[in-house]
Amino acid sequence: MNAHTKARLHAAMPPLMPKHTGSVYDAAGRDYIAYADGDETKLFDFTTIHNFADREIWRRLDATLMRLAADGRKEISILDAGCGPGTWLRRMALRARSLGFTRVNAFGFDVSPGMIALARAAAAHIGDQAIRMNFAVHDLTQGPVFGTAEFDITICLYGVLNHLSVTTHRDVAAELSRVTADSLFVTVRAVGSQPTIYVDTLDKASAFYQDNDCDTMQIALATGEHIDIASHLFSGDELKALFQPHLSGTAMVGIDLFHSRFAADTRWNPTAIAGQKDFDSELDELEHLYASNPNFINRATHILLIGER
Repeated sequence: MNAHTKARLHAAMPPLMPKHTGSVYDAAGRDYIAYADGDETKLFDFTTIHNFADREIWRRLDATLMRLAADGRKEISILDAGCGPGTWLRRMALRARSLGFTRVNAFGFDVSPGMIALARAAAAHIGDQAIRMNFAVHDLTQGPVFGTAEFDITICLYGVLNHLSVTTHRDVAAELSRVTADSLFVTVRAVGSQPTIYVDTLDKASAFYQDNDCDTMQIALATGEHIDIASHLFSGDELKALFQPHLSGTAMVGIDLFHSRFAADTRWNPTAIAGQKDFDSELDELEHLYASNPNFINRATHILLIGER
């Protein structure tokens, strides 16, 4: 980015003190659900702009649930660290129940009180006594929220780790690994990913600037609001180095290398280009071919790390 562009962006976005991550997501409210998760009543449709990434992550989570069910397990415990409105935790709890688990203990925490309120409200509609969902407001960098408890599956998805100070990463990785009894799933925004403003689609911003020296992002929303939020982008090697010392096995893949870059844009492309199913299936093949290629992982939208204890 040249000096003229930086100056223009900084003029549009006067320097601010970085906002607490929780307050940013509090302000996003239900709009964040629409952006990140889509229709709340169709948990397994995966129709947002992240639909390919969502399906790829879910495919692996579902396989783990099925493996534990096939082992004859009747109880399961799941932790979602940075759960937002609780959408992923509800998906997993409902799916575990459908697989025959007779007790599902699901726990989620988030730094945003507003997101936790939304998560509790949504969970109240489940109405299955075998599913016990508990939510808490908690900062991931402030130590364990559930003491010495362990969970069969721990998830920490999308921008959660991106919003943490680099100085906290080692302790957070150690803690997420410690509380995991079986499988840990972590995703982060990659260094070579396309831009995001995290809380909504990119077109909701009139300007934005990612400062990779200070690990902050300044955003001028079209509404006139300014946001200054912590934003650290990860390389694959960096992510692996954080978790590998604590886990018996790790696997890492790039998620969404091609889909977001080749997606049709309704503001520009003719409608006919959006329905090319053969093209979408070819993109799927490319994704799976290059997902584990070290030269491509850092160019993915997200990096997914799967760890085992």
